[in-house]
Amino acid sequence: MTARTPGPAGATRDRLHEVLAPPLHDLGLDLEAVDLSSAGKRRVLRIAVDKDGGIDLDDVAAATREISRVLDEGDVMGEQPYTLEVTSPGVDRPLTLARHWRRNHGRLVKVTRHEEPTITGRIVSSDDDGVDLDVDGSIERISYAEVAKALVQIEFNRKEN
Repeated sequence: MTARTPGPAGATRDRLHEVLAPPLHDLGLDLEAVDLSSAGKRRVLRIAVDKDGGIDLDDVAAATREISRVLDEGDVMGEQPYTLEVTSPGVDRPLTLARHWRRNHGRLVKVTRHEEPTITGRIVSSDDDGVDLDVDGSIERISYAEVAKALVQIEFNRKEN
């Protein structure tokens, strides 16, 4: 999800999302995040992309070529120099959309809910309305509307079933 920030920087991020999402979608990729920051006299444009099954280096290379082409043909970045970085969202990215839950099926997540206690469970299934978590052997259904924050938990010693 692209951060919506008021002011010129936020407007640039919004415009970048508008111009980059369609061509990335044509590559089978979802635009997950746009981050534009200053680094001295240059700017750094970080673009996170993903797809079902995860991305590989070929996807990153294809996305980089397509983003560069779109930015070179347009004026959204203006005249000031910038460095482009294309990456995957990473495990520390919050689960905010139904596709994020689907892509993390089988993973352990910590879910902070608006009204209920925080729980940790493994994603068993998900759909457009919510997720089923295995919490200590029992299945708990959580609607996305209940979720204040959700993060994948890193498991170093997990044994695959």
